[in-house]
Amino acid sequence: VQLVESGGGEVQAGGSLKLSCATSGILFSVWPMGWYRQSPGNQREMVVDVSLEGTTTYADSVKGRFTISKDHFKNTMYLEMNTLKPEDTAVYFCYAGSTNARYWGQGTQVTVSS
Repeated sequence: VQLVESGGGEVQAGGSLKLSCATSGILFSVWPMGWYRQSPGNQREMVVDVSLEGTTTYADSVKGRFTISKDHFKNTMYLEMNTLKPEDTAVYFCYAGSTNARYWGQGTQVTVSS
C-alpha cells in the first residue's frame, strides 16, 4: 500500500490550493479514506472523511470551503481548498483504510500567509 500526497505550498489568505493523493495497493472504490491535518503544537485533526458506506463528513472549520473528490481511473483523491485562512496552515495527510488498519501518506505542507 502506498499513498503519496502532492500539491502543497504557500498561498495568501483567500487563495486556493488543490492537494492530490495518489494511491496504490488498495481497493480505491471501497476503502474508507480522507484527509487529516496537523499544525505545530496541535493534535492531528480530521479534515474530511469518506466512510465505507460512502458518507462524507467535513470538519466544521472547513465546511463550504474544502471539497474532496476521487478519480477512480487514476486511483487518486483530491482535496480542493478554497478561501484559505492562516489557521488552515498545517501538514496535510491523506489516509486510506479503517481505524483498525489505516495507511497514511507522508504529508504535504500547506502554509497560508495573512
